[in-house]
Amino acid sequence: MKPIEDIKPLLETPKKVVITMHQKPDADAMGSSLAMYHYLRQKGHEITVISPTNFPDFLKWMPGADLVVDFESSQDKAMSALEAVDLLFCLDFNALYRTKALAPYLEQLKSIRILIDHHLEPQPGFDYGVSDTAASSTAQLVYETLYKLGEEQYITDEIAQCIYAGAMTDTGSFRFASTSARVHRMVADLLDRGLKHELIHQAIYDNFLENRLRFIGHSLLHRMEVFYEYNTAMMAIPYTDLKRFDLQTGDTEGLVNFLLSIQGIKMAALIIDRREEVKLSFRSKGNFDVNTFARKYFEGGGHFNAAGGRSTDGLERTVQRFIKAMEENEDLLQ
Repeated sequence: MKPIEDIKPLLETPKKVVITMHQKPDADAMGSSLAMYHYLRQKGHEITVISPTNFPDFLKWMPGADLVVDFESSQDKAMSALEAVDLLFCLDFNALYRTKALAPYLEQLKSIRILIDHHLEPQPGFDYGVSDTAASSTAQLVYETLYKLGEEQYITDEIAQCIYAGAMTDTGSFRFASTSARVHRMVADLLDRGLKHELIHQAIYDNFLENRLRFIGHSLLHRMEVFYEYNTAMMAIPYTDLKRFDLQTGDTEGLVNFLLSIQGIKMAALIIDRREEVKLSFRSKGNFDVNTFARKYFEGGGHFNAAGGRSTDGLERTVQRFIKAMEENEDLLQ
């Protein structure tokens, strides 16, 4: 894979560009993709941003979010863009399977593939890109890419908003270990450019419905288990809870962090029955590697202290598998 800055000659003449992200995109995936969209649009390119699935309502304030094509609901429009694409940008994922039903179509493309991502162990097959696991977020890498290209003059307020949203959420509001001096320097630069950061925080964190708060209370009271001998907390959410509280995409975002806030807990697991499969989210403190844990037991991966996985075994069986895996890692969890 050639360095990301080597794409500059490719961007000097208008191209047909597709930007895509992982399924069920979060603020980093959406923010980094839309930041890149706003940059490339200024350069005169024809751009289509494709999300493999729908995305949370609390991200729909982002500049350009109304232009994002949902592959599941607008497949014809997405396919039309893919059939003509010159440059494919893959943001906030590093393995095509993370784009769900979109993956087989991306695999067949003959276009130039460009990766911008911060997850561990990227798959081969990208022509250009940056894969930096030390970065706080893909949004940060988009920001740094613009500087590497010598194109920082194109950072508009729209781009700044998207970048800040991605970095803020992926760092847990700038409290995770990934919040490096690089991140603070970036934020200072965005503030110097006039960014109104408090409005972004309100749009993402203070924009939920009452039912989500009641769901969180119900889950903490009835679905949480704490295994103090393993320094682990788990929450298992049945599909009936999702229906009872009428949850929408993104409503469980951040729930796993409540578990990690318990004193002495080193690993937190959120296990949700999504009906088509069971989804798992893992968080950890210190030296417990949930990326390796997710890859070994649940066909997943991610970062050292934040990862995800999946299971087709049903909720009860998946919980049993998790408990067994936790017990096998007792020494590492001490």
